[in-house]
Amino acid sequence: MRTDNQGAERPDGGRRRATIHDVARLAGVSRQTVSRAVNDKGEIDPGTKERVLEAVRLLDYRPSRFARGLVQKGAVTAGLVIPDLRNPFFPEVAAGVLEAAEQRGWQVVVWDSRIDETREREALDVLSHQADAVVGYFKDPDDVLTRHLGGVPLVLLERGPQQTRFAAVGIDAAAGVEQGMNHLFHVGHRRIGMLDGVHGPGPRRQAFLKQARRLGLPVDEGWVVVCPEHSVAGGESGMERLLTARPGITAVFGFNDLIAIGAMRTARRHGRSVPDDLAVLGFDGLSLGELVEPALTTLHIDKRRLGRLAVEQVARLRAGEEPLRGADAWVTPELVVRDSA
Repeated sequence: MRTDNQGAERPDGGRRRATIHDVARLAGVSRQTVSRAVNDKGEIDPGTKERVLEAVRLLDYRPSRFARGLVQKGAVTAGLVIPDLRNPFFPEVAAGVLEAAEQRGWQVVVWDSRIDETREREALDVLSHQADAVVGYFKDPDDVLTRHLGGVPLVLLERGPQQTRFAAVGIDAAAGVEQGMNHLFHVGHRRIGMLDGVHGPGPRRQAFLKQARRLGLPVDEGWVVVCPEHSVAGGESGMERLLTARPGITAVFGFNDLIAIGAMRTARRHGRSVPDDLAVLGFDGLSLGELVEPALTTLHIDKRRLGRLAVEQVARLRAGEEPLRGADAWVTPELVVRDSA
């Protein structure tokens, strides 16, 4: 057996995880033969089996549960990667995944990546060998995810279908922000700032600036402040900077509800009444928004539906069907008007 082509090269010259295709190519057999050899099936010539297992050893090939599932029947295990379980938004998404998976008799392994890209990659490395499919939040581009995935089906959460070649479930930020900005405009606000949660032109910021231009508002990037974290404390810090940069604002749009609640706390410390002196709009629809004073006006996302759609995408991939696309793969926020705006 030739060994000068063992392993698999990445475009950057490094080594990527070997796949069943690599083993088949090195051993000079089909994928089905590799599966039979790895799973110790009897319908294979002993010499061929020995050649396949030698290729497995040379390539350090580790078959995923998904690959084993092609020849072994058993319970489906899905891996779920969540960025921050302390943020009440994500446990609700996870609940949707767990409910839909349970209805199908699947198991779910949950991984908290703690908003750390290194841990996200580690999650893929581990789950690609423990799970039949992976659902989750990942910041890396498609080519990086592919190198850590090992051929297991992947469904990305909150990444629009047009933003990735993987199956995905997205949030229609543009439709939501349009509702929220129109509401603020119609109740009289013309100087509206934004507390963003991401650096760079994310979907919510792009939608905010686009709608501001449509409405003819004197708003540009200078009216946007990026908060240091997606939390109440992050919103408080961001609001301090926004009030310094734009003291004349009469309304603020928060990247999420936690940031919006932090903005209300800072506004009160500055002697500004909400909503009389400053209207505050959130984005998420957390139950917490009903408990603060004043109750938070927000763009509500059906978080459990987001999770259920992700499981539906996995089921389609496992059945060899095309994943949901377009409007079927989006969750559209709905404006919930309360006392803060």
